[in-house]
Amino acid sequence: MKKIGLMGCGAVADYGHIPAILNIKNLKLQALFDPNEANLHRLQKKYSIPMAFTDADEFFSSGIDAVSITSPAPCHKQNVFDAARHKLPVICEKPLAMDRKESAAMVAVMKKARMPLYTGFCYRFSPCSLKIRELVARKAIGRVKSLRLIYNWDCHGKYENDGRGRKIVQKRRADRMLEGGPMVDCGTHQIDLAAFWLGSDIVSYHGHGAWVDSYEAPDHMWLHLDHKNGAHTTVEISYSYHFTSKERINEFVYELIGTEGVIRYDRNARTFTMRNAKGTYDLGFHHEKNFEGMYREWAKSLHTGKPGLLTTAEAGMRVTDIARNATNEAIKNRIA
Repeated sequence: MKKIGLMGCGAVADYGHIPAILNIKNLKLQALFDPNEANLHRLQKKYSIPMAFTDADEFFSSGIDAVSITSPAPCHKQNVFDAARHKLPVICEKPLAMDRKESAAMVAVMKKARMPLYTGFCYRFSPCSLKIRELVARKAIGRVKSLRLIYNWDCHGKYENDGRGRKIVQKRRADRMLEGGPMVDCGTHQIDLAAFWLGSDIVSYHGHGAWVDSYEAPDHMWLHLDHKNGAHTTVEISYSYHFTSKERINEFVYELIGTEGVIRYDRNARTFTMRNAKGTYDLGFHHEKNFEGMYREWAKSLHTGKPGLLTTAEAGMRVTDIARNATNEAIKNRIA
C-alpha cells in the first residue's frame, strides 16, 4: 500500500483525482496540501483525508510515499522541485509546465533525485481510447492517414454570478486563458492521444488561431500535426464556443480515417463506431476521461518501477512544447 500526498485542492482534484485515488486498492490518500485553507479543509472534510497542510515541508514530512500534483500549471515547477528534494515519485497534471525551460528543469531535477516523473493524461485510459489504440495497431481500418480531434466548449462560460446578483468574469476560464489558452490547457490531451494511438512521433506542426475574446492567446485554435509515418492530425479546440449563450452546447469528436475504414467517437451522441469493408461495428460508448485507470497504472508503476502506459515526463514535455509553440505561432501571425 502506497501512501499518497496530493498537492492542489481545486476543482479537478475534487471531481477527478481524489475520488479515483480513493478507489484504487493499492493506494491510500494520506495527506493534502494547498495554501488556500478554505479549499484544503473543505476537501479534507468531504473525503475524510487524515492530514492536511498549508506548509509544504510539513506535507512532505507526513510519511507519504509518492505525490500527485493537481495544482494550477504555474505551481507545477515548485511542487516538483519540492518532491525531488524529498526524493518522492510524482505524477503531475497536464500541462507539465508553463514552458520548455520549466519542464526541462523539472525533468532534470527528478532525474538527479532518481525519481520517476509522469504527466497525468487521464484520456489515455478511457476504454474508448485503449480500444482505438488496439484497432489502429491491428490495422482494423488499414493504415490511418488522417485524425480529426475536436473539443469545442465554453470552459464554464465567460461570466458567473458573484452571489449578489452581479455578473462578473468567470475566474476559472479567465485563469486558463491567461495561462495560455485552450491548446496549452485541454488541447494537450489531444496531442498526447494522437502520438499514443499512432505510435508515431510528431515531426512538424503549425498553429492557427481565432480571437472571439480579448486575451493574448487565441480562444479558438487549430493545430496541424505531421507524423513520421505520414499521417496528419488536426486538433480543433475552443474555449469560446457558446461561452455567452444561454444554452451552452459543445462538440467532442475523435475521427480516425484509414485506408480501409473509419473510427468515430462522438461524446454528445454517445456513439463509438467503426465502419470498414466488413460492416459497421458498435464499439460501446465510454466517457473520454478515466482517472481511475490512470491511477491504477500509476499504482502498478510505483511497485514495478516501469512506466507502463503512463506518459513519461519527456513525452509530456514534448506535448507542452508543441501546444505552447503552436499557440505562440498563432499569436505571432495574428492579423487583426
